[in-house]
Amino acid sequence: MEKLILIKYGELTTKKDNRKFFVKMLENNIQNKLANINITIEKTLSRMYIKYDKKNEQEIIEKLTKVFGIHSIVICDNVNTNIDDIKNKVIEILKEKQFKTFKVSTKRSDKNFPITSMEFNNIIGGLILKNYNCKVDVHNPELLLNIEIRKEGTFIYSDEIKGLGGYPVKVQGKGMLMLSGGIDSPVAGYLALKRGIDIECMYFESPPHTSLAAKNKVIKLAQTLNEYTQNIKIHIIPFTKIQEEIYKKIPGNYNITIMRRMMYRIAEKLSKKRNCKVIINGESIGQVASQTLSSMIVINNVTNMPVIRPVACLDKLEIIEISKKIKTYETSILPYEDCCTIFVPKHPIINPNLETAINYEKLINYEELINECIKNIETIKIEKQEEELL
Repeated sequence: MEKLILIKYGELTTKKDNRKFFVKMLENNIQNKLANINITIEKTLSRMYIKYDKKNEQEIIEKLTKVFGIHSIVICDNVNTNIDDIKNKVIEILKEKQFKTFKVSTKRSDKNFPITSMEFNNIIGGLILKNYNCKVDVHNPELLLNIEIRKEGTFIYSDEIKGLGGYPVKVQGKGMLMLSGGIDSPVAGYLALKRGIDIECMYFESPPHTSLAAKNKVIKLAQTLNEYTQNIKIHIIPFTKIQEEIYKKIPGNYNITIMRRMMYRIAEKLSKKRNCKVIINGESIGQVASQTLSSMIVINNVTNMPVIRPVACLDKLEIIEISKKIKTYETSILPYEDCCTIFVPKHPIINPNLETAINYEKLINYEELINECIKNIETIKIEKQEEELL
């Protein structure tokens, strides 16, 4: 008999032919997350079991709550599938609990066990009533005692810790996140990770118009996202020359439209170079002039690569709520401007015309400038939480 951490998969169980691949990727991600802790993992297509040292329990739980693909985390007792062993363990477990009402929930996936789930609920329920001053409440019990009778053993537990859900990071390949210093793009990165897309990040800097503090702010945001994956790379794009050319030669109301078109061109080139399948950003429909549907059509026209906008249909309050949950909000609101905000015109166009945008772009030699940007990218690898940069 021993204590284990039991991992429930949730959405992974909807997979069929590739379920084994998803479970293996989850195992790999857990192994990487717990690399500094002595553990042993055993898995089936339905459950994963982690053997561990009791002294590391809290650290393991905290790390597992940041692994996508886990529906819930359970500290359970593993006993032999023997009626007397199960009864004895139930009595032992309940000695440490305080409760007036309870419910027993048995799941019998091992059909060789001769007693049905309902019958076993009654047997264990009777045992509890005999030994404790309590009563049954099937609707809102203070204690829910779960008994899973499986081929690999019987597992008894009363508490579940909610996991992040989603898919294991990397099962969908890799995407390039356009990470600014704002609230929206880190949330978009988090939601992309939740759907199994690993990420690299790109950040456009325009020194001397943007500061070192603004760059460090983005690095700190990437460090926070790195807690949900590992070894994120940030590609720092030197955007000053392109941005200055745009603001010198193109009418003010189209500045943002043209700037975003340039960013998408760079994002596509860098994504292909880094074997990313999609571009990811924090655009939210209608939030600013460049995020109206008309603007998106004109801006998106420069790339054939899929663009994923995880927060597109969320309002600002919903995005802020997620940013607070993942602890990027306080960093995002620090007052350091990025290149998207430093030259915002008073009246940016909200319904740009594609032909007009193309004609304006002819006023600058953008292909040469873009190639120069790509050539001079600085790449930073986030391996662990660094010291405070701000």
